[in-house]
Amino acid sequence: MKISGSYTVNADRQAVWNRLLDPDSLASCLPGVEKLNKTGENEYEMAMTVGVGMIKGTYEGKVQITDINEPTDYSMYVEGSGRPGFVKGTGAIKLADNGGSTEITYEGDVEVGGPVGSVAQRMMGSVSKRIVDQFFSCIEEQIKQGS
Repeated sequence: MKISGSYTVNADRQAVWNRLLDPDSLASCLPGVEKLNKTGENEYEMAMTVGVGMIKGTYEGKVQITDINEPTDYSMYVEGSGRPGFVKGTGAIKLADNGGSTEITYEGDVEVGGPVGSVAQRMMGSVSKRIVDQFFSCIEEQIKQGS
């Protein structure tokens, strides 16, 4: 399934870039993340609890950030599995100056399988949009607070 969208953060592009590549910011802003441990250069293993509809569970997996062009764009690969099924995805993040703010555009391709797959097909669009909005809102709040 394809996902895409945009989000405007009221901060300069470098500040947004720094937060988007900071493991502590990622761990605290991604909903459901229980651990995010660095395993290599721009590689992490993670555990997160996610629910889609009535199916909820913990996924263990990895995240890899590639094709980094500071401070404008990068690509990401995510894979995880758990009792509810599996998730694999690729995505691209692009940042552009927008008159004192930063416009973030994202697009990706997500594959969901197992028991969560049948539920996810109907709900993934709204769930992914909610998660993305929560994530970017948290990043913006961290920048404002300087934490």
